[in-house]
Amino acid sequence: MAGTLHRKTAPVVIKASGLKLQFCTNETQATREGFVKKLQGMGFDISAAEVTAPAPAACRILKERSLRPHLLVHNDLVPEFAEIDKTNPNCVVIGDAAENFTYANLNEAFRVLIGMEKPVLISLGKGRYYKETDGLKLDVGAYMKALEYACDTQAEVVGKPAKMFFESALAEMGVPPQQAIMIGDDIVNDVGGAQRCGMRALQVRTGKYRPCDENHPHVKPDAYVNNLAEAVDIILQQL
Repeated sequence: MAGTLHRKTAPVVIKASGLKLQFCTNETQATREGFVKKLQGMGFDISAAEVTAPAPAACRILKERSLRPHLLVHNDLVPEFAEIDKTNPNCVVIGDAAENFTYANLNEAFRVLIGMEKPVLISLGKGRYYKETDGLKLDVGAYMKALEYACDTQAEVVGKPAKMFFESALAEMGVPPQQAIMIGDDIVNDVGGAQRCGMRALQVRTGKYRPCDENHPHVKPDAYVNNLAEAVDIILQQL
């Protein structure tokens, strides 16, 4: 199977085997619906209910705690917060804002935070970098750390590798962590986060994987696979 299974058909094969499937993403350059449409346009069999993403989780937190955010996010993600009161902000929400990560925008977020007695910074993930077709790019974690340092505060992370994020995905599937396997290319956010939640985790040697990941001082995947097809093969062999 590993030699013939295409990554787009992998979800179909997994679901056809009777296993539950949930996509855990730190995507914050688009709404969950926009992310799903993009993948569907690429031929993936996926629905919004099968995606656990940071922005919807952050919105639930904002509503529960009556927080009014100053947003430092990508323009395409703003609609996700349409129903959230943003007047007179009492917190800052930061995501992968891409070109919106200007000095002026970061400084505005800093001023909002530093003006609070107890700064509340919510970060949609804490990744260091990610890979696109034109190479590696700085992720939200780098900018989150800058605001943490400047405001002497610690961000609340909503997204991978936060334990609560993985617990949310498990709850949506109705599966205990001992019966779940995470497949990802990020040694810290995917593998480390899942393992801290009690799940097993496979690291795929594609995407943002780097050979030095295999010498990580703290995180050791349960197995390495060269591609998604091999990962699915391993999972199906355990049925």
